[in-house]
Amino acid sequence: MPASLIREFVDNTIDPHIRGFLHVPGTPNGLGLVLSHGAGSNAQAPLLIALAEVFSGGGFTVLRCDFPYRQTRPYGPPGPGDAARDRSGLRNALTAMRKTVSGAIFLGGHSYGGRQSSMLCAELGEEAYDLVAGLVLLSYPLHPPRKPEQQRTQHLPNLHAPTLFVHGTRDPFGAIAELEQALKMIPGRTMLLPVEGAGHDLGFKGKMKKNELPERVLSEFNRFFELSS
Repeated sequence: MPASLIREFVDNTIDPHIRGFLHVPGTPNGLGLVLSHGAGSNAQAPLLIALAEVFSGGGFTVLRCDFPYRQTRPYGPPGPGDAARDRSGLRNALTAMRKTVSGAIFLGGHSYGGRQSSMLCAELGEEAYDLVAGLVLLSYPLHPPRKPEQQRTQHLPNLHAPTLFVHGTRDPFGAIAELEQALKMIPGRTMLLPVEGAGHDLGFKGKMKKNELPERVLSEFNRFFELSS
């Protein structure tokens, strides 16, 4: 199988700007995937890199991108007023991907990235079908650690996009049982992939790089979305 190519991707002609890395597969399948990072991270997160490499090896064109807040501030979490602009950044990234691939485009993210991805689809309503074929949400932050009463589920009843959740069994942002209850609020088709023993980072901390989980995610992704592997 021909190796994938990775190149920096920058588009300053639209606002919010797009900045990230594009993985171009050696043998494209015509499908695209946009990946976004967690609140304290960036597009160079080891988990996103590993997923992008495995998915591009499977034929997907993958864009892992920095949120607008991260383009403005190299460190620290997003501020209270950043979320709406970050979702606009995701929408721009999807639009840019449409110029690159001919087939379906999927949207995914880790923690904050996954939450903003799901909120974008819920906000777009039927318009989301023209942009996003489905979601893959890694370590969805259901609530802050030790604060299960602060559920981040308000938008879930408006989420119609088919969604694959990948979640560690030791994630302090939500237990598997809690997430299973939340999924019942979603009218769209869902699937939960538990990762035994993993925390919020899904085993990708520091410079660790493991392909076992990304390969499992790709396999379940293809099965859930009924794609040929």
